[in-house]
Amino acid sequence: MRAAVLHAVGRVLLEERPRPEPGPREVLVQVSSVGTCGSDVHYYEHGRIGDFVVTSPLVLGHEPSGTVVATGPGAGRHHPGQRVSLEPGVPDFTCPECRAGRYNLCPRMRFFGTPPIDGAFCEYVVVHEEFAYPVPDSVSDDAAALIEPLSVGVWACRKARVGPGTRVLVTGAGPIGLLCLQSALAFGATDVLVTDVNPARLAMARGLGASETLDVRESGLRDAGFEPDVLLECSGHPAAIGEAVRAVGRAGRVVLIGMGGDEIPLPLSHVQTRELEVTGTFRYANTWPQAIALAASGRVELDALVTGHYGLAEVEKALTAGARDPELVKAVVRPQE
Repeated sequence: MRAAVLHAVGRVLLEERPRPEPGPREVLVQVSSVGTCGSDVHYYEHGRIGDFVVTSPLVLGHEPSGTVVATGPGAGRHHPGQRVSLEPGVPDFTCPECRAGRYNLCPRMRFFGTPPIDGAFCEYVVVHEEFAYPVPDSVSDDAAALIEPLSVGVWACRKARVGPGTRVLVTGAGPIGLLCLQSALAFGATDVLVTDVNPARLAMARGLGASETLDVRESGLRDAGFEPDVLLECSGHPAAIGEAVRAVGRAGRVVLIGMGGDEIPLPLSHVQTRELEVTGTFRYANTWPQAIALAASGRVELDALVTGHYGLAEVEKALTAGARDPELVKAVVRPQE
């Protein structure tokens, strides 16, 4: 099979590799679509994210959809021809975190496109059958791939306990922010304010249901007069985080989603005097069925986020598209092209 392989910072080569064979309880999937993520771009540009360092050739890509073409010994949940969305992280199933239902925190997680585990910028992948989820025909291949970032939004809204009547502030209108917006609305939020510095993305947020948007280059949150119950922080920008936390009302919830620096200043007095709950998120757990249902029902629009398609030989173009096009939201690689 063909695979796009990161060999060094800024250097992706297309090469031939053996097609993988499914092991016990695994399925072989022909990859249809793979979304590009900021983490993929970061590995391409820097060769590392925190403690995860690329030390040998690596296939990136962790937002895949595809079609089951073969099953391994003991795999009985799927049949060849079944279209699936893939959850890209397989835990060990036995550690204390897994046993407590927090498998996203498994210390031995094998996650696509995270050193040393190869990802999905290739023609075929294998995955444990429990992490391949059937999708209905009403969900496109691209949308099935974007169930992964949608799951980030679903998980964040669960952590924030978003429900009917909740007022939500989403800082950052990138793909994750736009999916947090839609997830919050699907969970019952009545007012969602989205902030960013990109007019095109703010326009998309309005089209996807934001009750208000704010270009923070022109006006500060303090002037907006919006006091949210929940902050879904997707920008990762230290200055934006501090200002947004100060806007949250009493007994509000703050969920830190965006990956910025290792440390951020936190307005501790505001957190204490208003008894805010502040938590981080790391990926997701048990979100795929709900995320697929939201996409299939039309409550969440995924295809509208796709602003560019690339073949497998164009992975570098996909990873650098955001630097060239300020209106880019989500680039999708189609490995069969």
